[in-house]
Amino acid sequence: MQTVTALPQLRQAVDELRGNGSIALVPTMGALHDGHLTLVREAAKLASHVAVSIFVNPRQFGEGEDLDAYPRQLAEDSAKLEAEGVALLWAPGVDVMYPQGYATNISVSGVSAGLCGADRPGHFDGVATVVCKLFNQVRPDMALFGEKDWQQLAVIRRMARDLDLVLPHVDAIHGVPIVRDPDGLAMSSRNAYLSPEHREAAATLPRAMDEAIARIRDGQEAAPVLAMLEDQLLGAGFGRVDYAELRDADSIAPLAADNGNARLFVAARIGGTRLIDNKKVSP
Repeated sequence: MQTVTALPQLRQAVDELRGNGSIALVPTMGALHDGHLTLVREAAKLASHVAVSIFVNPRQFGEGEDLDAYPRQLAEDSAKLEAEGVALLWAPGVDVMYPQGYATNISVSGVSAGLCGADRPGHFDGVATVVCKLFNQVRPDMALFGEKDWQQLAVIRRMARDLDLVLPHVDAIHGVPIVRDPDGLAMSSRNAYLSPEHREAAATLPRAMDEAIARIRDGQEAAPVLAMLEDQLLGAGFGRVDYAELRDADSIAPLAADNGNARLFVAARIGGTRLIDNKKVSP
């Protein structure tokens, strides 16, 4: 595996790989877990070479968020990627991604409204900007993202479609299903923040979501069901529920009932850690 930290090296490495087949990119912020490695394995099925980026993007963190505390473990992550047969690790510094005088921002409206877009102002501008830069730097034939960040995936696809990106084309931006621990909790780098007590209580989240989805499928009105879900989380030890909403899976528009394409989106905080999850509502 080749590890590069500067753009001239990256361009040379990408040109060499492209001369010998296709490239799939898996963008990450590091602190890799099996969810990330599942993306890598899926990428290896689709392309000749897998490139992974590790960059903790300051532009997607808001004031008071965990930018400084976010786990950084490049050596450990690199070993995991090498074991998976990754061809290229792109690990730029902040000065490489945002050099002095940097002044450009990408803002995607519509799909970024509400949910994490409302709770974390400016977050999706930072996501869209850094992902567009990564696409332009690596020029992958395809890119893979986890569906745990479903709204993020919708933002990236909208950005790629609206800007007429070619490498990758919007149709080559693939979502990969959420990888969960045995108790159902979605894997996340931020799960490492949880104390043993909070980690046990956090498993209430996917269970409460499953119960809410079952009630909605049985024809119960969504609003009281979602209120019950919030109460269940607060009773289990969550300190706050940022949102529990039905949204259209494609447009991310709010829904009062399942339209056949609905997903349940939840964000809740426990012990200072913010967890997000989403699940399909329709069978």
